[in-house]
Amino acid sequence: MGVNIILLGPPGAGKGTQAQRLVANRGMVQLSTGDMLRAAVKAGTPVGLQAKAVMDAGELVSDAIVSALIGERLDQAEAESGAIFDGYPRTAAQAEALDVLLAERGKALDHVIELAVDEDALVERITGRFTCASCGTGYHDSFKPTRVEGVCDVCGATEFKRRPDDNAETVRTRMAEYRAKTAPILPIYEARGIVTRVDGMGAMDAVGAAIDAVLDR
Repeated sequence: MGVNIILLGPPGAGKGTQAQRLVANRGMVQLSTGDMLRAAVKAGTPVGLQAKAVMDAGELVSDAIVSALIGERLDQAEAESGAIFDGYPRTAAQAEALDVLLAERGKALDHVIELAVDEDALVERITGRFTCASCGTGYHDSFKPTRVEGVCDVCGATEFKRRPDDNAETVRTRMAEYRAKTAPILPIYEARGIVTRVDGMGAMDAVGAAIDAVLDR
């Protein structure tokens, strides 16, 4: 039976990259509540129709609807290889609901893995990113500059773009939001002894290997 994990990390910590790696290498299912809501609404499932009515009214989707969505996905065969919970739970009540959902299916939460980052280094990592406006190749001011200044290595274009929210103030705000959101749930899982912190500032493969080591215990 697959392992079920919560993957935590502030924006820019590489959580999405590591989740994709686990999906590709281990056949795990990434359960991102935002993606699941959009997919359920698009598919017109009973829970999706419920969620659509709430969102159309300009209201927030309730914990009960989110729990029902996660339950639907956990019942699908693909979730047998293990699930990565992304963006859920965010409150003590949601953590309790997740325990119930898993227990009803004879499953349990095996690990909570947090990608630990250095805030100043993360600000540098994010604010230095830019891409070629023509072919989309990614670069970084410090870690991966173009070979010839102002010229894309791949297609030779000379126009580049940066995401407007890749600035220090926005990054620090997102870090503070992340800390506020994880503060309610981390103590619950620390009390169970299932929280592991992995150095999220390492190379992508090194971070992946550290996560694998946790999952293979």
